[in-house]
Amino acid sequence: MARSDEAAAFFAAVYSAVQEIPYGKVTSYGHIAKLVGTPQRPRQVGLCLKHLSQDTDSHFNHDNVPWQRVINSKGIISPRSQPSGAQNQAATLQAEGVVVSTGSLGELMVDFSVYGWFPRTLPSETGQSEEGDED
Repeated sequence: MARSDEAAAFFAAVYSAVQEIPYGKVTSYGHIAKLVGTPQRPRQVGLCLKHLSQDTDSHFNHDNVPWQRVINSKGIISPRSQPSGAQNQAATLQAEGVVVSTGSLGELMVDFSVYGWFPRTLPSETGQSEEGDED
């Protein structure tokens, strides 16, 4: 089923925002939703990332959108439908130098105070470098 123009625009906005997350940093689904102007839609951000194309010929794809840099608002890597999904995301983040720890319930966690990226606006919208103006 083809996406509506509105849905396609939302997917593109999410993917473009995620592309601005610096290497070695993470942010939350909710923060991406806020940055694209829909703070009430963090779950839809996750849905966009779930449906990110594996086809490297697609404009936005698994290789050029750093999906691994988006985690939940508690700093936890959200479980995936496949058992190894969270482990794969953790390994990809660790390859970027992000320390991933294991919580008391076995959850994979990232410390936002060290690795968090929470600019007020996207650097591309303010003309700032990737470091931007952070909260």
